[in-house]
Amino acid sequence: MQLKINGIDTFIACGGRDFDPSLPMVVMLHGAGFDSSTWSLHSRWFAHHGYNLLAPDLPGHGHSGGKPLGSIPELADWTAALITAAGAKDAWLIGHSMGSLIAIETAARHPDKVTKLSLLGTSSAMAVGPELLQNARDNDQGAIDMMSIWGLGFHAELGGCPLPGLWMHGGAQRVLKSTARDVLFTDLSACNAYQGALEAAAKIKVPVTLILGERDMMTPLKSGKALGAALSDARTVVLPGAGHMMMLEQPEQTLAALRG
Repeated sequence: MQLKINGIDTFIACGGRDFDPSLPMVVMLHGAGFDSSTWSLHSRWFAHHGYNLLAPDLPGHGHSGGKPLGSIPELADWTAALITAAGAKDAWLIGHSMGSLIAIETAARHPDKVTKLSLLGTSSAMAVGPELLQNARDNDQGAIDMMSIWGLGFHAELGGCPLPGLWMHGGAQRVLKSTARDVLFTDLSACNAYQGALEAAAKIKVPVTLILGERDMMTPLKSGKALGAALSDARTVVLPGAGHMMMLEQPEQTLAALRG
């Protein structure tokens, strides 16, 4: 599906079902350098179980037009505009990594637009190392290597994909390589600069589920729990052995946590 958000054509995956604004809405927000294909498995479950599912390619990502937005607050305002453009009053926001920061900030800035939050691979802060930032700025393969190696847990790096015939490491690299120039750097810079997660968390009154990977090297478990402690109504699920890309590594467990 295509929608115009702030005048820009935006591609939105709907989980294999026709868009139906009469159903409760779920919006899935992907992480830095990725696109809506992040949610290819889980989006279908929601779309076929009574929800109106929207998984957008953020501006400048995937099949969406425009340029990537340079800050988490800008992306939060864009998410609120997406909900309005879709003809909905509000939505359940599900965000992974950078998408979780967008979801948090959207709920703080636009509380009337959000019914609940699910935050995957999230953290009270997402500092990005200078070497990764520099490699991303230079559009160097090293940035893709670091993202894919650090993003997957130990067992996933050994090739233990739960779906026969697929390679998680190679799949992650393929998506990152297809990203337009400067998109990954813009996203990582936005995450690195954002210091408002704890302040935003203190304003959030809707129920929040945090889904954290026990062996997450990008948003460590300790930092995710620190964010949970700042929320007034939070439930935390830790996936044993999972890394940052828990949707790929443990799809069934991730879905169970989202449904939980």
